[in-house]
Amino acid sequence: MVTPEHLPTLLDPRLAPNKGMFVLEDGRNTFFTFVLLILLFALWGFCNGMIDVMDKHFQEELHLTLAQSAWVQFAHYLGYFLMALPAGWLATKLGYKGGIITGLLITAIGGFWFIPATQIGSFWAFLLGVCIIAAGLTFLETIANPYTTVLGPVSFAATRINLAQSTNGIGLLLGPIVGGMFFYSKNAAGESTGSENLWIPYAAIGVLTLILAIIFYFAPMPDIEMEDDYHLDDSMPNISHSIWSHPHFWMAVIAQFLYVAAQAGIFSFFINYMTSQVPPVPASWNVLGESGWFGGWFEIHPDGDLGFSNKGASNLASFGFLCFLIGRFTGSAILKKFAAHKVLGFYSAACVVLCLLVFAKLGWVSVVSVFVIYFFMSIMFPTIFALGIFGLGQRAKKASSFIVMAIMGGAILPKLMGHVADNYDLSRGFIVPMFCFAVVAVYGFMWPRLSGSAGMHGVSTSQGH
Repeated sequence: MVTPEHLPTLLDPRLAPNKGMFVLEDGRNTFFTFVLLILLFALWGFCNGMIDVMDKHFQEELHLTLAQSAWVQFAHYLGYFLMALPAGWLATKLGYKGGIITGLLITAIGGFWFIPATQIGSFWAFLLGVCIIAAGLTFLETIANPYTTVLGPVSFAATRINLAQSTNGIGLLLGPIVGGMFFYSKNAAGESTGSENLWIPYAAIGVLTLILAIIFYFAPMPDIEMEDDYHLDDSMPNISHSIWSHPHFWMAVIAQFLYVAAQAGIFSFFINYMTSQVPPVPASWNVLGESGWFGGWFEIHPDGDLGFSNKGASNLASFGFLCFLIGRFTGSAILKKFAAHKVLGFYSAACVVLCLLVFAKLGWVSVVSVFVIYFFMSIMFPTIFALGIFGLGQRAKKASSFIVMAIMGGAILPKLMGHVADNYDLSRGFIVPMFCFAVVAVYGFMWPRLSGSAGMHGVSTSQGH
């Protein structure tokens, strides 16, 4: 059980005792289980990375506006919204292992659906596949995120989840590269073959998830519960047993909704930004684009200027995810030294400033700002998650369902960002994620007060219960 003097360590890991990050109170080492989990983080990162490249593909193949193409994101996050509560319920009934295997099998079904969807060739068929895969990933995220927080001392909960999410960044890095290879492929005559080849990477995902389901079936996975610091599991009188009575949780739901909304908007319209808002590139760069790694990166735009092609922009998206990955790894180290809520607050405030620089259309300064946003928003999802479920005991699984359900923000606000972009331009569209990051910053800086307000039940962020 967490003793009173250990409670402040989620806020300030420097107060933590000298204990291994993957060692439980009874001395068991959970590192192997953690390694298995990071495979899941990489999997859903890869799937999400391909989604963002798919947006631009459908815009051109089906002649969609930016707002219309956002239906891809809507279908993706709708799957999360619909399955978040069932996933949490099944996780409680089946345990961590059963829930993960269920999620992998649903993801496999979604991956294989892209084979007939390619033959159907209609937008709805692809959207259905996207939604099914997202439903499967919902199980994985609902279970894997909170599971990482209990695989060792509570003081390193935010560090463990950020470290696991770093492999998610690797998947995000590879997703646009693979997606660009198949979605923007051309034959010898220069004609697009993206629609015919779109099923290939998704069928591969189906095979991979089946293999992972078999591995998890035979793997040992201890069923560990989070400490019940707020006594939600006790039958004590005058104690609220509702997770909604704790503002550090329900504010996390709001913060996660807005963060994912900002992330989804930036991710999904990145290629559009790089092909429409970047200043003309020097003519000498076109020499690089004639062969080798940079082959096909550049093209003459309708205004006569040389700029990035869809293929070049999709590869730049991978560079953006590299910045995201670097942010995750460095963030994990920073969270070992500094309070999680303060890191969240400062990183979110930095994104507000960077969005303003993009909005102001400052040429290459704005372009660089987009990549720096990737870096600073990298730690937000896992950190909000860890702060939101802190101290909720067995109800952390239920709380996780609502925080995962908040991912629905990624289905709604990108359409607003696309609407602004259709009426003005994508640079102006960054006003939408700027607002979202501002609210996340407020949550980070207010977290001690929010969690301390639950101190009426004996818990304080500065002293024990």
